[in-house]
Amino acid sequence: MKSIAELEEIRKRTLEQIGLRENNEKMRIVVGMATCGIAAGARPVMNTFLEELKKRNINNVSVTMTGCIGICRLEPIVEVIEPDGSKVTYVKMNPEKAARVVAEHIVNGRVCIDYTIGAEEKNK
Repeated sequence: MKSIAELEEIRKRTLEQIGLRENNEKMRIVVGMATCGIAAGARPVMNTFLEELKKRNINNVSVTMTGCIGICRLEPIVEVIEPDGSKVTYVKMNPEKAARVVAEHIVNGRVCIDYTIGAEEKNK
């Protein structure tokens, strides 16, 4: 590395590779990956989101992780955040549910109501 421009080019390439381009108009999928989430199976859920998006060649959605979301009994928890900031919280996720969320919510804009925190609380 010999210049600031070269460093900036490396930064840009790296951000593109990990899907975290500086673009506030992206939909975001945030997976709770604290100890409770990982123990409940969050890692395969996150991997499924990444695989399903790649398989469908969807590049305008970022997948990130966060720490504890605060409702450990409902882990794995996934939040889908729209570009306008509105959010849907999915609970008790697994890889099959993640694939359905991509197909229905991400691709077709239909929230999978039966996987949401509201549906779970209603069933108590």
